[in-house]
This record gives sequence, C-alpha cells and structure tokens, in this order.
Amino acid sequence: MIDAIHPRAAIGHVHLKVADLPRAEAFYRDVLGFEVVTRYGSEASFLSAGGYHHHIGLNTWQSRGAPPAPQYSTGLFHVAILMPDRRELARAVKRILDHGVSLDGMSDHGVSEAVYLHDPDANGIEIYRDRDRSEWPTEPDGSVKMTLEPLDLSDLLSELAP
Repeated sequence: MIDAIHPRAAIGHVHLKVADLPRAEAFYRDVLGFEVVTRYGSEASFLSAGGYHHHIGLNTWQSRGAPPAPQYSTGLFHVAILMPDRRELARAVKRILDHGVSLDGMSDHGVSEAVYLHDPDANGIEIYRDRDRSEWPTEPDGSVKMTLEPLDLSDLLSELAP
C-alpha cells in the first residue's frame, strides 16, 4: 500500500512561461501586488509576498513572443492565490478593479469565496479566501459539500468600508 502525501504538504510556488517578461512582471507586481525578489537578466523574474524567496516565477526561456496556449488544450487551468481573510480578498479585488482588469467570474463555494481572472498571457488565476472549517457546509454523511453560488461583489467590497 502506498502512503498518502504528508497532510501538511503544500504547493510552494508556480513558475509560468510568458511571452513578454516586462508586461507579465508589471501585472503580477502592480495588479496583484507581489514584490519582485530577483531577476535573471531579461529572461526571468521571481516575485513573492512577504519576502519569501518566490511564489511566482515568470520566464521567457521557451516562450518569448509566443501566443497563449489554446483554450481547449491540456495545461494549467489556474493558479490559486489564498488570501488570509475576507478583508484581504476584498483589498485584492479592489486593486485588480482599480487597474481596469476584468474579472472572469466570482463564486461562493461554501468552503471559500473566489474571484477569477486571467493574466496577460491568458493564464488563469483564482484569488480566494477559505472560510473557517466550522463554517463549511456538509452532506448528511459528514463529507464536505462544495457549492457553486454567485459571490456578491458589493458585499465583499463592503469589507473595506471604514
């Protein structure tokens, strides 16, 4: 029998192929708020939140000037960025909207609230916050019941009211 992965294992970072490094770096820095940690010349950039070595890697090693991957093909569906609480999710959404970036969707999954968008290279991004486990909806057998309800954007942004 194969043992399961350790329950505290986590996905540490994502490394994306991009067509235009300055454009991608500006998006992840200015729109999403990550900080540039280091650059490798004009071919790669590494960004983080809170001084970590990197959460997002961007490179043009195999993709400079390339078009986005076709929508109906295999590959990354989205990368998910977990915010620590609802207020920080609201701040992230406001920053995105203030930069004129459109949201592709918004959902209340019962266990979490999420917004969806794409970066300039058409990579999918989910920005979300988890609810406390005690609030998760469950089935009669005790299993988690994920939902797909609309997220009220006005209510979310009201978190930022003074």
